[in-house]
Amino acid sequence: MAILIDPPSWPGHGRMWSHLVSTVSYDELHVFARGQGLPERLFERDHYDVPDRMFEVVVAAGATPVSSKELVHALIACGLRRRKHSV
Repeated sequence: MAILIDPPSWPGHGRMWSHLVSTVSYDELHVFARGQGLPERLFERDHYDVPDRMFEVVVAAGATPVSSKELVHALIACGLRRRKHSV
């Protein structure tokens, strides 16, 4: 299992958010997120948005904290990055 999370540094809806990804598969990511009580509505393309209040819980459950830059590089390297479509 290779689940990564970046620091809660993305603002939205009155709080800060992290990104949670898997470097193995989306299935692994969904199983892990479900185990932490994260609803699937928080899944966006290739990651889950994780509210700041859940960061320590997710790390305690086994997610590896990395920088945002490391997270994106790992996602690209494993082939699971899904970019937003350009208009």
